[in-house]
Order: sequence, then structure tokens, then C-alpha cells
Amino acid sequence: MTSGFPELWDTRAFGRMLDQAFNDLVANWGEALEILFMPVLRFITGLEKGLQVLPWWVVVLLFAAATYAAGRRVVPVVVVAVLLVLLGLLGVWNEAMATVALMLAATILSVLVGVPLGIAMSRSDRVRGAMLPVLDIMQTMPIFVYLIPFVMLFGPGKIPALLATIVFAIPPVIRLTDLGIRQVDPEIVEASRSFGASPRQQLWTVQVPLAMPTIMAGINQTTMMALSMVVIASMIGAGGLGYQVLQGIQRLEVSRGLIAGLGIVLLAIIFDRIAQSYGRRVQANLHREAK
Repeated sequence: MTSGFPELWDTRAFGRMLDQAFNDLVANWGEALEILFMPVLRFITGLEKGLQVLPWWVVVLLFAAATYAAGRRVVPVVVVAVLLVLLGLLGVWNEAMATVALMLAATILSVLVGVPLGIAMSRSDRVRGAMLPVLDIMQTMPIFVYLIPFVMLFGPGKIPALLATIVFAIPPVIRLTDLGIRQVDPEIVEASRSFGASPRQQLWTVQVPLAMPTIMAGINQTTMMALSMVVIASMIGAGGLGYQVLQGIQRLEVSRGLIAGLGIVLLAIIFDRIAQSYGRRVQANLHREAK
């Protein structure tokens, strides 16, 4: 049965052409790309093994210290420490540390790429106009579509899982960096210009600090979206808590899936508390300087 809509162009021929082009890319550049991403793979693997080898109480202390450094408040430190202990009591400590390693790598790379892109969007309406449709596509395209080319290039493993996670998680930090800088009061920027500040000085001493709460909200959203990818990433060899959920689905083991799911929830709360603590601290410093 044929479609009632007239075929104005041969989509199957286009599909074959696209598949052939990508096969050529894999054949000609696949090995070079694997070598290029080898340091990233070593970083993820080293971080994962380091978190798993360290005694659990050392990891708890490290997270507690990071939380205190972010917010200078005791309550979030206690919450993060208790939640980490609960992870251990659930029996998913090693899987959680593998998930943390992948998520941290994805978040760090997303921030390193996303914040400069957001700044570029905020300083140029032309760049913003070109980027917005791309970000819309990245946020609405089914994530499984991204897995196909990445798995073809690198094979199943952590690198395709990392790249798919970055593509899925990076739009919020780009959008909110752009939004935060654009929402800075123009009068403040004009005042800095009248005092002789160059455009670069205006950006880094006025606009970025004032936009930091919004930028931190974007980083927080990127972190949460990276964490939401762990189950899908486990399908291509990422491991961690997502793999436990996947095994629960395959074996119809409700307990395995529930425990791993609770572990993902605890990790989400932990990183949310750390990001919120830092965001509150930045906002409090800005209010103090304003007074």
C-alpha cells in the first residue's frame, strides 16, 4: 500500500547516500577519533576506579568537603553525607561510583563547551539565531537517534555513552548562560563602560558574575539531565546504576530495578544540593556587594 502523499523526492536514495557517507567517515576517521578520545576514556576509567578503590568514608568526606566549599553551610553537608551512606546501605556503591564518574565527565565537558557557546550567543544575535534551532533539535530529537552514529564510530562502551549524554544534556547550560547574560541590567554594563572597562572586562567582571545564579541553574539542569541518561547509556555499555535498572527490566526483577532507581534518585539529590549550595552562596555574595 502506497502513501497518499506525493513523493517529491526519493527519501530512500537520500538515506542510502547518508548511510554511505557515514560508513566512509567511520572507515576513514574512526581510528583517528578513537585515538582523539582516548584521554577522555582514561579519565573516566581512572575516576571510576579511584572512587571505587577509595574507602567509602574517604569518598563521603570528599563529597562533604566539596559541599561545604560550595555553600559554606553545614546542613547540606550533613544531607549529602547521609545520602551517600544510604547509597552504600542499598548495596549499589560501586555501581553508583561508576555512574558518578560518567556523569561528572559529561557535566564537565558540557560546561566547558556550553558556557562559551552561551556567551557567544549572548554577544551576537546572529549566532543566537543560528544556535536556537540547533538546540531545539538537540532537545527534541529522540536520544536513541544519537546512539546510532556514536556506536558506529566508537563501538559499544563509555565514549559513545558520554557523547550521547553530552548532546542530550548540554542545551540547558547554553540557553541559561545566554539568558543570564542578556538579563544583566544594561545600566550596570553602561556604568562599567563609562569607567573605561573594555568589552572583555565588562563580560568577566560584570556580566558573568551577575549572571552566575542563572548560569548555575543551567549547570544544575545539565547535571540532572546527564544523570537521567544513565539508563539509556547502559544499553551501549556504560555500566553503573543504569545497567542494574536494565537488568531488572530484562530479568523482570522488581527489587533490582527499584534499588538501582533509588540510587539514581539519591545521586540526583546529592548533586542538586551541591549545585544549589553554590548558587545560594554566589547570590548572597552579589547581594552583599550590592549593599
